[in-house]
Amino acid sequence: MKQLLEVVGFLALVQGGMGLLHEFTDWHIGLVQRIGVLDGYEVYASVALIVLAFALFAAAESLGSGG
Repeated sequence: MKQLLEVVGFLALVQGGMGLLHEFTDWHIGLVQRIGVLDGYEVYASVALIVLAFALFAAAESLGSGG
């Protein structure tokens, strides 16, 4: 379970970073800008993905130290 949380956290971190990179450099990378529902809210979604990634890393760490 810990490894799954770490992998999902890593993917969220990468996608959030690529979403911010897309917004500030106009490189066409990442999945955030391809989702039509988020049109105009890509920066907020990218920041939310980065925050989610850190929360998943913290949850994985708490699972690892508990047992």
